[in-house]
Amino acid sequence: MPLRTTSRSADDADLLGPIRAALHPLPPIEEAGAFGQAFDRFGAARVVLLGEATHGSSEFYRARSAITRRLIERHGFTIVAAEADWPDAARLDAWVRDRPASTDGPVFARFPRWMWRNAEVHDFLAWLRAHNARQAPERRVSFRGLDLYSLGASVEAVLSHLDAHDPEAAAHARRRYGCLTPWHGEPGDYGLAVLTGEREPCEAAVVAQLQELLEARLKPIGEDPEGLFDATQNARVVRAAEHYYRLMYRSSTESWNLRDRHMFETLRVLLDHAEPRAKAVVWAHNSHIGNAAATEMGWQGEFNIGELCRTAFGEEAALIGFGTDRGTVAAATDWGGEMEVKQVRPALAGSHEALLRAAGESCALLDFGVPSAWEARDALAAAPRLERAIGVIYRPETERRSHYFEAVLPEQFDAFVWFAETRAVTPLAAPEREPGAETFPFGL
Repeated sequence: MPLRTTSRSADDADLLGPIRAALHPLPPIEEAGAFGQAFDRFGAARVVLLGEATHGSSEFYRARSAITRRLIERHGFTIVAAEADWPDAARLDAWVRDRPASTDGPVFARFPRWMWRNAEVHDFLAWLRAHNARQAPERRVSFRGLDLYSLGASVEAVLSHLDAHDPEAAAHARRRYGCLTPWHGEPGDYGLAVLTGEREPCEAAVVAQLQELLEARLKPIGEDPEGLFDATQNARVVRAAEHYYRLMYRSSTESWNLRDRHMFETLRVLLDHAEPRAKAVVWAHNSHIGNAAATEMGWQGEFNIGELCRTAFGEEAALIGFGTDRGTVAAATDWGGEMEVKQVRPALAGSHEALLRAAGESCALLDFGVPSAWEARDALAAAPRLERAIGVIYRPETERRSHYFEAVLPEQFDAFVWFAETRAVTPLAAPEREPGAETFPFGL
């Protein structure tokens, strides 16, 4: 499908009136109850997806925390699913639900550690643990990971479960996963070895291992359904990761689509595993949770979890994006590099962010579903505009090429949360205490 081109039907000055009328000023995030209350309209949804324009801005994390708290306390949401690795999130889930952890070791220790290992996430998890302590075990809210990068950790988690429940099955699994053993540290090298013909794919082995767990052959042996669920999901991660690392050198579009399909399928598994009609909040980047069909990435053949949720759940999926104009952000210059606190440049002219900056609100909600926003919605839907995306890498010197894409905002999101200025998250150091200490899981 050819790219859509920018051809605005109205000057920015003509749009400012409708935008200002549509923006609903929000209270300070510190007033979590009042801030979250502004999002009650989305409480009837089955899935609420909360985005971020960067992976390193404090306001995005704290705002998602306030909204999620409201959805949990007032609207019955019982799953928080994050753009994070399954094994790391499982350790945190065990802590917040006061369950035994299936594995040991530090959580979120690999690059980009600051993305989840930060004070903002710690504060939310501490609140969630306290909330869960007041609930019956079956009503406790889980914290889950959706991503697929944890090849080695997920293999170890499957083997650990099998060792405890069925040593014979564990021996079979070790033989199957032995094909991947040399690549646990650098799984990208596995994909390159397959691409160059140095190594045969391990696909058949990882699919066979997943199928064995899906057949639930361990159920009669042990009384650990949650452990079996965790092991099965880790086997799904291994299957998806093996495929992903084979694709990453061949096609960025195919690897992106595989990753987001895995995240969506994990979300569906979580909903099916929970009580009937369970409700979930998703935390991920705007590029994952907005409807890709309304963006340049979608016009080039990519889809994402937001588009898949819109297709699967219809109006029961709420897609809420976040944006900022300026401030600081925690990011690296190169993949694998050190985290830096970088200055975020003011948004480029012609972007959605520049338009919202001109509207003059410091913190506001643009909800396209309410009548006061309909004029702005129709005007913004007339043509695409630039939108900024900063991941774990930020390169201001190439910002237009590196961090902007075109999008139709009211088709991409149901609502958009605006912060004129944001600051970097507060990263946490590597843990120095053993699991079980008072400050677990982050070892503060």
